[in-house]
Amino acid sequence: MLLKLLRTSLTQPRARFPSQRLAKTWNWPVYTRNCHLNPIRYQTAATITTMNQSQPVDAGLTSSATFLVLSVIPSDSSIQTIRGVVSSVPDIAKNISIRDVNANLTCVVGIGSAIWDSLTRLPRPAELHPFPEVRGGKQTAVSTPGDLLFHIRADRRDMCFELERQLMDKLGDSVKLEDLTMGFRYFDTRDLLGFVDGTANPVGPAAISDAVMISDSDDGVDATAVGGSYIVIQKYLHDLKAWKSLSTEQQEAIIGRTKSDNIELDDADDGQQQAHKTLATVEDASGKEHAVLRDNMPFGSPSAGQFGTYFIAYSRHLWVVEKMMERMFLGNPPGLHDRILDFSTPVTGTTFFAPSLSTLEALGDD
Repeated sequence: MLLKLLRTSLTQPRARFPSQRLAKTWNWPVYTRNCHLNPIRYQTAATITTMNQSQPVDAGLTSSATFLVLSVIPSDSSIQTIRGVVSSVPDIAKNISIRDVNANLTCVVGIGSAIWDSLTRLPRPAELHPFPEVRGGKQTAVSTPGDLLFHIRADRRDMCFELERQLMDKLGDSVKLEDLTMGFRYFDTRDLLGFVDGTANPVGPAAISDAVMISDSDDGVDATAVGGSYIVIQKYLHDLKAWKSLSTEQQEAIIGRTKSDNIELDDADDGQQQAHKTLATVEDASGKEHAVLRDNMPFGSPSAGQFGTYFIAYSRHLWVVEKMMERMFLGNPPGLHDRILDFSTPVTGTTFFAPSLSTLEALGDD
C-alpha cells in the first residue's frame, strides 16, 4: 500500500529545497513524494515562493506521462515565440489542472545545449553540453537532436493530451517534432521486463535536493542556475522474446534483484560480470555514492511488437549520469558491459537543463 502523505498546515510558504528564497506568492499545487514507493499527493497551498523554486521535477510517477522532444526552427520570430510559451508553462498547467486537481498534472521544461544561449541569454550551466555518444562492444548510447523537452505527467491521459495540445498550438511553426512518447504506469511501478523500476531513487526532501538540485553552495555556480537540474533522456526498445527465453534466475542475475519481491542480490566479486543495479551505481573518487532521480515509464504497443522503457534522470551533476552510461555501455571492468543491453537498444539520447521556476518565467519578460 502506498504511503499517504499529509500536510497539516496549508497557510505557510513551502520551502521545497534549501536554496528557495521568498519572492512573490500565489496559489499553486504542492507536490510530495516518497521516491521508493512513488506515491503522489496533490494539495492546495495558500502561498508558495518562486525565487529559486525548482520546477516540479520531484512530482512523482503518475499513471500517464508524455515525453515531448522538439527542435527549434530558426526564424526571426521563433525564439521570441518560444520564450513566451516556455515562460507561461506553469500558468498553462495550472489552468488545465483546475479541471481536476486530483489528476496531479505537472510539466517540466528542459532546454538543450544548442539553443540555451540564444533562447535564455543567460550564463550557460557549467556542465551543459550535448549528450555524448558512448560506443560499447554490444550497444551504442546514441546522441540525438533536441532543443526542448516537455515532461508532462498526470493521472489522467486526457490532461496530458490537453497540455501537449495547447503547447503545440502556441509554438506553431517555430518548432519541429523530434520524438513523442506516451508512457504509462505498469502495475506496481514495474518495467516491461517485469522488474520494479526506480528502487534506487533518493528518499526524502533532503536526499532529493542533494541529488537533484543545483545549490548556491556549489563551487562556481552562477546564481541563475540555482534551483535547476540536468536532465538526460533515453528511449529504449526491448527484445521481449529474447528476454522471456531466459529463466527467472538468469533475469535476476542481470538485474541484480529478485523479480517477485524486489530484494537486492549481493554484488559480484571485483573483476566479474556485474549486475545492472551495480553498474548503474556511481561513486566519486572519495567513495561517496551519487544518486539521481529517475522517473522512467514503460511505453509500447503489443500489436505493433513495440515494448520499451523511457529513461529520464534528473541530476544535480551531469557527470553522474554520464559516468553511469560509461559503466553500462563500456563495462566495469571494461569489456563486461551491462547485460541488460543484450535485450535493450537505445534509440534516442539527449541532454537538457531544467532552470528554476523564476528563471523560466523571466524568459518571457521581454
